[in-house]
Formats: sequence, structure tokens, C-alpha cells
Amino acid sequence: MKLIDTHAHLYLDDFHLDRKVVIDRAIDMGVIKFYIPAIDSKYHEAMENLYRLDPDRIRLMMGLHPCYVKNDYRQELRIVEKELESKTYSAIGEIGLDYYWSTAFVSQQKEVFQTQLEWAKKKEMPVAIHSRDSMEDVLEILEKHNSETLTGILHCFSGTLEQAMRTINLGFLLGIGGLVTFKNGGIDKIIDQIPLEHIVLETDSPYLSPIPYRGKRNEPSYLKFIVSKIADCYGICSEEVARITTENAIRLFGSK
Repeated sequence: MKLIDTHAHLYLDDFHLDRKVVIDRAIDMGVIKFYIPAIDSKYHEAMENLYRLDPDRIRLMMGLHPCYVKNDYRQELRIVEKELESKTYSAIGEIGLDYYWSTAFVSQQKEVFQTQLEWAKKKEMPVAIHSRDSMEDVLEILEKHNSETLTGILHCFSGTLEQAMRTINLGFLLGIGGLVTFKNGGIDKIIDQIPLEHIVLETDSPYLSPIPYRGKRNEPSYLKFIVSKIADCYGICSEEVARITTENAIRLFGSK
């Protein structure tokens, strides 16, 4: 099987002892590309160092994560804008809204989210969208900014079937990861009603490990457990899930 992990934070300190081993283990299991979302400027150097480990397979994104929208958000946005103008990135992300940890900067999060969406439209770049306890606001903003040049992935999708269809109708893919293997995750109950052509795979490593590794560090080689669960939900073989989701990711990001 050829697989693509569309969302993995492999530059975080969780991997400082065995980063190359983790990458090689995933490659041996069939992962052909790793898409790496940004958080904020404190991690940019670590992202660059990660890229140098395997420039043929590692692809970087650039953006400001909603949980890191603080008082200095305008400065952080300027850094993101400069990076997008001076270097090549595969997507703008991860961006979006997060009301789980704090609602102190909700208005600023919305401003930052919409600014980065506008950049994505102008540059015709896909986006990786983070949504936690904020799905309706995310969808309303995406509908407001709807454009033929705006597409991407709603990362770690955990919404309703109605929200899934709204997302798809806006030209976005759904990122499915370890949550689909959880007993009370919810997405496993509706996923077979969503055409597989609208789904891509992700791990969100080191977070959200699938069963049987829930609660432990996640890594891209664990995509095999996500693929197996999705195959069970659709009643098809794992190879078919791998083929279609990989084609979906290539269609979004390009083949290079």
C-alpha cells in the first residue's frame, strides 16, 4: 500500500530521540509523503531541520495555529506572510478556530483565520483547517470566503454528517485519523455515508493515537490501523482505502 499522512507534527520534541527511526518505520510501512503543519514561529527552525531529514518525502506547510493566537498575533502573521512570499510551502496551515482551551482571543482567531484564507485564495494554495468546539463558526467563515481557488482539508474531522456534507460542498476534504478507531469517537458511525473520494488520511502525530495505542505517542506508521478501521466501516479492503485516499491527497497537493 502507498499511504500519505496529510497531518503530522514530526518536528515536536516528542520525537527528539528517534525522529529518523519513526520516519523510516513509516516509509517501510508504505508512507510516501508526510505533510507537516506549522504552529507558530517558535517551531519554524525545527520544521526546517525536519525537512532536511528527507526532502523527497517531507512537505512543509506555513500558518498560524489558532491556539497560538495571542497578543502578538499581528507580528506572527507578518512572519507567516514573509515565509509564504520567500519560500515554497505545500499549504497554509494549520489554521482555524479553537474554543476548547480558551475563548479569550476568539475575535483575533477569526481575524487571523480569515486573513490566512484570503492569502490561500490569492496564492491558490490549499489550507489545513483546525476546528475544536468551533465547527459551526468554521463552516460559516468558509461559506463566507467560498471560492473556486479555496480548497483544503478539514483536519481531524469529528462533526455530524450534515457538517461533513457542507464541508464537501465547499470543495474541502475530510481528514480522518485515530478518532475513527475510538469506541465513542462518533465518526465511525457516519463515515460510510461519505464518499471515500472526499477523505484523506492523517495521524496528527504525536497526538490522537488510534486503538490499540490510544494514550501513547502517535506516529505515521499507525496509519495502518486507521486504514483498517475505515476499510471495515466501508466493507472494502484496506488496499482500496489506501489507493483512493492517496489519490485524493495527490489531487489536492500535487504529485511533486
